Amino acid sequence: AAALVGAVRTWEDPMIQLGGMAAREEMRADEGDLIYGVEQKLPLFGKPGLARGAARAELSTEMANAAYLFQVLRRDLARAVFRTALADEVVIIGQQDLAWLERITRTMDDRYRAGEATLVEVLQLQNERSKRATQLENDRDRLTHERVSLNRLLNRDLLSPWPILELPPLAGPVIYSEKLLDFALKYEPKSEVLRRQVRQAEANVALTRRQRLPNLSAGLEARNYTGNGSFRQGILMFSLPVPWVNSGKYREDIRRDEARLKAAEADLADYQLSVREEVHLLTVKIDAARREALLYRDQIIPRSESALESARAGWESNRNTFRDVLDARRMLLDGRLMHARAVAEQYQMLSDLVLCCGLGDLEALE
Repeated sequence: AAALVGAVRTWEDPMIQLGGMAAREEMRADEGDLIYGVEQKLPLFGKPGLARGAARAELSTEMANAAYLFQVLRRDLARAVFRTALADEVVIIGQQDLAWLERITRTMDDRYRAGEATLVEVLQLQNERSKRATQLENDRDRLTHERVSLNRLLNRDLLSPWPILELPPLAGPVIYSEKLLDFALKYEPKSEVLRRQVRQAEANVALTRRQRLPNLSAGLEARNYTGNGSFRQGILMFSLPVPWVNSGKYREDIRRDEARLKAAEADLADYQLSVREEVHLLTVKIDAARREALLYRDQIIPRSESALESARAGWESNRNTFRDVLDARRMLLDGRLMHARAVAEQYQMLSDLVLCCGLGDLEALE
């Protein structure tokens, strides 16, 4: 698009003419039999300036599109980082759960040898440990793939190593407001692309309207006699096409570009409505993820930890069954996993909202 701006011509290439005349020698000597001349189209009616303006409008559109794609890439990178951090957290939780099961297995073996545990409880615990070990391997494979995706976005070797990534602390609430909505409508990068497409369509309409005016050319023709090389005559000519024959075609060209302008304006209006909807939906999702994370962090996880300790103590003192221990352990495990997923989802939605507002980072959203 930048090269197109520099390629717009103010002056067209001149037309060189060269010819001769076949006639009686007297006529050739009188009028000249060597004919040569030059013809140049004149840059009138502001057509080159309008063509250059249309090219600049296209360049502006492509620059806005490049900025939009950069913002999308930044959003995708942020989401990939949070997914990788979540996968790291899932693996850590799985490792801790497997270590807990191994400790319980040693306790179970001692109780079984002492006759205080049944074979069913031993086999049940072994099954839980085997399932956890298999799930941990699957979670590690998923973590490896998330790192591959992250390396691809950063143009690194796909198997380049990564340190363990930690999820950030729970973010604060994001309130839907007219101020936030106005900010998104003004700075959302794709809306800027569509606005510039509208301006580009307007420039094309103006250029097409001006194309109806005729192209005036000026020419100079001279004649010499080849017998002695002497000059005989010179002619100055002006020429222009008559646009009457194709006047209907010119009108259709204008109708075409005006229709494209209306389509671009309709696309912009429709997308701005979708931005309104998207901002509202993102604030709802962010609030829901934060509320869920708070629920698991402040209520479910502490209760589950207390339940697990109580169930384990009751089992070791033969007051509870081992099934109570496993149920409490699953409740705690689900709470920790759901809390991590809620935090990761909140930050992924925040990344989408940052894109909607055309911002550079999460801190700018505050």
